[in-house]
Amino acid sequence: MFSSNALPALKCEGDAARFAQEILPLLAPPLANLLRGIPAPLQSGLEEIRLRSGQPIILRSGLRELTLASTGETITDLAQGYRVTHEQVLTSLEIMTRSSIYAWEEELRNGFLTLKGGHRVGLSGKVVLDKGAVKAIRYVSSLNIRVSREVIGIARKVIPFLFADYHLQSTLIISPPQAGKTTLLRDLIRLISTGCAEIGLPGLNVGVVDERSELAGCWEGVPQNDLGPKCDVLDCCPKAQGMMMLLRSMAPQVIVTDELGRAEDIYALEEAVNGGVAVLTTVHGLDASEVKRKPLLRELLATGVFQRTIILSRRLGVGTVEKIIDLKRGENVLHYPLALSGRRQCD
Repeated sequence: MFSSNALPALKCEGDAARFAQEILPLLAPPLANLLRGIPAPLQSGLEEIRLRSGQPIILRSGLRELTLASTGETITDLAQGYRVTHEQVLTSLEIMTRSSIYAWEEELRNGFLTLKGGHRVGLSGKVVLDKGAVKAIRYVSSLNIRVSREVIGIARKVIPFLFADYHLQSTLIISPPQAGKTTLLRDLIRLISTGCAEIGLPGLNVGVVDERSELAGCWEGVPQNDLGPKCDVLDCCPKAQGMMMLLRSMAPQVIVTDELGRAEDIYALEEAVNGGVAVLTTVHGLDASEVKRKPLLRELLATGVFQRTIILSRRLGVGTVEKIIDLKRGENVLHYPLALSGRRQCD
């Protein structure tokens, strides 16, 4: 028997163990040994590890940025940080691609790799063009390892506001960077696919267009994140094309994608809604007024595709829901901000 007070500690221990099993083996041995010695709470809360040739290693957890001394001690003075060698960057990349970089050419040209466990690695270096299109990235000089962590259950606080007249309402999430929009969207997918008996929501067929492999975290085509039992994923597929493919072939009741940005995305969304499909998606912005200042997104809101918008911030921590706006009535249906238990640091 253990008390509920023990749950955060157990969660931290589990995250730290996963870090040791899934992240450390990806790194050149000197870097792995250096990171192995950092405190377990920091291991469990890490969101990014940045490796730049000739520059100090940088760790990000929440709003904190740290580096490591050559002794493994965590410090804030970057000038004193352990400097990553170019050889260590290349060795880490070789481990990640299992010594076959050319087999990963398709992903590399998109600027990232998705690895087992759903972890994503961004790359930068010399870009090789072919007829104006990116063919490959050569001479890689930087790696940004983004540690994948699901936060199960946060969508339960939000889903009652997105369900009306026995129907899921098409919803646009507006959020600044690093405010938890992808984490919230991922858990909404899981909850909608599984169903929520408390509000009478059955499990629905959800189609996900995961252009940047952030929602499902697919590895060899299999989602590494839990998106529920009734979810189909098109990985690394352009949004507009993917939405049309799902409409034609998978009979979704809900279509989800992340970070709209192109005119063709709007057309595909309209096609989905006209076909009776609910849509969930996100855009970058501080609030609805900022979004409306962007011509493309102003047009998106004017289409009437969405019945709800969710405004996120970091005011009360990652994943603060500031407002949920009923667009038909033009009013905020949330009477006070919701602090979701987004990506957090362990005590």
